[in-house]
Formats: sequence, structure tokens, C-alpha cells
Amino acid sequence: MLLRLPTSVSDAQECLAEGAVPIGGATLLWATWQREGFPALAMSLRELPEANVLERGAVGGAVVLHQMDERMPDALRLAAAQVGTGAVRRSATVGGNLVGSALRCLLPAALVLDARATVLEPEGVRETDLSEVVAKRALLLSLHWPEPIASTFTKLPAEPSGPPPLVVASAVHAAGDGLRTFRVAVRDGYEVLSATATGTDSADTVPALRGTALGDLPPAAWDVIGSQAAALLP
Repeated sequence: MLLRLPTSVSDAQECLAEGAVPIGGATLLWATWQREGFPALAMSLRELPEANVLERGAVGGAVVLHQMDERMPDALRLAAAQVGTGAVRRSATVGGNLVGSALRCLLPAALVLDARATVLEPEGVRETDLSEVVAKRALLLSLHWPEPIASTFTKLPAEPSGPPPLVVASAVHAAGDGLRTFRVAVRDGYEVLSATATGTDSADTVPALRGTALGDLPPAAWDVIGSQAAALLP
């Protein structure tokens, strides 16, 4: 397997045009390749500046999870800190988790931040939403978002060899006139659901969320949503 390390967007475009397989941190691909065979050409974005941004309001797709620090909103930082083991977090990347993982532990946090994605295609760079990134398994260059007032992330305990643990992320953004936009995203099994409500406090927003796509979530999820709303909203 030949591994390419492009240092510019144009170099990365050429790699894609040549059929290079993006590998991220390869934590999810290695076992598959050992079983099914390695690709002739692969590409890592670890040398590409646009994929390594790490600042308030943005993170690159090649950033390794253990690098995500206090510059990140709490929801994203806490989500990254609870992915796998320490060894995994030192190798796994933001893009690999969002695009290559079946669990997509970072997705609920990115959704509540109202994040947008910059993706790389053979034709060039463009901005899109997270639903397209996930559906098309796009090559993620970076995420960017409006800074929230506050955010958080909770992963409930799970039984060994059982279904994936329930995950709840939430964030508050200013909506004007004293109102707050409260966004919630929940991973229930392998499905991620999200909804938004606007109000002045948790007494306004949590009941409004009951009428959304979140309405059929189990009681454990609503317990977490209620506690997060009480903690984040004034």
C-alpha cells in the first residue's frame, strides 16, 4: 500500500482523482484491510493545514481526538474524551469518527452546535451540512460552528456486549429578545435524533421538545434532557 500525505488542497484533490482511499487514523480500517486486503493507494490528511485547524469555532477532520481541549465547546470536548480507550483517542480522528464509525460518537455534539462541514471532493472544496457528510461519507476537511452560550454531553453506562450506550448532547445559543435556542441530539442505539426548541428557560423548552422527533425516546433519555436543560438554561 502506498500512502500519500498531501500538503495542499490541490495535492489532496489529485490523490482523490487517482482513487486514493482516505484513512484518517485507520483505527476502524486496519482490521478490515487485514481481512480483505489493503488498497493500492491511501491518503492521510495529517499534513494538510486545512484539515488540522484547532481553534474556537472550528476543528479539522484530521485532528486526533485526544487533542481536543478547552478551545472546544464542552459538548464536543466531552464527547471526544469518551470515545474508546486512551490508545484509540490518540489515533482516531474527528473525520474518521464522524464519517467512518457506525457509532459516530461526535455526531450528537456537532449537531447541537449547529455545525457545518467543509468537505473535499475531486472537483474542489465546498460547505455542506452534517446529514450529507454522514450519508455520502464525504471527506471531511473541517467543522465550524457559532459559539454556544453553553453546551454539554452525557454518555450513560452500557452493558458489555449490549447495545450502544445512550448519548445525549445539548447546547444553548442566543435567539434574541432574551430567548434561548436549546438544541438536543440523542443517539439511541445506532440512530441519532435531534430537535430544537426556543424559550426563556427549561420550563419552556423541555415540554416543547416532547412534540418533536425526540418524543418517543425512553424515560432515561428524558431524564438526561431535563437535567441538561436545567443546568444550561437560566
